[in-house]
Amino acid sequence: MSHRPIILGFVGDSAAGKTTLTKGIAQVLGQENVTVICTDDYHRYDRTQRSERGITALHPDCNYLDIMQQHLSLLRTGQPILKPIYNHHTGTFDPPEYIKPNQFVVVEGLLGYSTRGLRDYYDVKVYLAPPESLRTKWKVKRDTMKRGYTEDQVIADLKKREPDSEAFIRPQRQWADLVVSFYPPCEAADENTSILNARLILRPTIPHPDFARIVSPSNGDSQSAMRLDLDRDMGKPVDVLEIDSHATNEQVRGLEKMICSEMPNLWSFCSTDANSTLGKVIGTTGEELQSYPLALTQLIIAYHMLKAARIHQ
Repeated sequence: MSHRPIILGFVGDSAAGKTTLTKGIAQVLGQENVTVICTDDYHRYDRTQRSERGITALHPDCNYLDIMQQHLSLLRTGQPILKPIYNHHTGTFDPPEYIKPNQFVVVEGLLGYSTRGLRDYYDVKVYLAPPESLRTKWKVKRDTMKRGYTEDQVIADLKKREPDSEAFIRPQRQWADLVVSFYPPCEAADENTSILNARLILRPTIPHPDFARIVSPSNGDSQSAMRLDLDRDMGKPVDVLEIDSHATNEQVRGLEKMICSEMPNLWSFCSTDANSTLGKVIGTTGEELQSYPLALTQLIIAYHMLKAARIHQ
């Protein structure tokens, strides 16, 4: 479809859900068509060196942003790169990896939009903004189960990183085409629920599907399972699409088919059987569940990737 790779950016703080969304989008676009790059591999210092210098991995001075930008430039023109690899288990660096871009490149990490030069290389930019209380739970769970930390160590690290999160990570929200927030339903705000609502801020920087064909303005009706509203984000007007966890199968199918009617490449994901591969989350007791808000979010982002590919045919 495209003469050059289409680049999608995912930026958000640590454990904001970047990898979960990436997996579903790769399913839609085809694993064989997607190259995933983690910009956190571009750290300038290993864990010991960061501790000695009193700097966190979130600070721009702790990352080779210039090499990151150079590599994005090469990937965008279809050229391979020799990408560094940061080992989160050991806190050191592994040998670099030779990567050749596929049709779609997903670039996820902490500082992907931190400079104008970096931002210019993305076709679609997404920022993940879960509530901080939820992100803390996700980070504790991930770092204790997969990276060998204790809960106290994770909490202490979050407190240490907070000034840099505020100064360098959250301001990147302003550059995103879509801002995605997953959050617990009101009735489960204090529960460890796995099925979350989704709030998508749609900026006019890229053309979005005509959601108004399917989703009506809420007009103050917060009980509707899917709502479309006008709002302001960081001082600028935006559309906001809300998808609640209790949305019915019929409502979800209607929205899916509208998206797919605008992008025929997605038709295979508009049937019940195909859609069951999207929106997968692991429940609190380890069971696999399907989240309609997550599935629709993955489908909408994939739509934008295919739209960009069509534009650049």
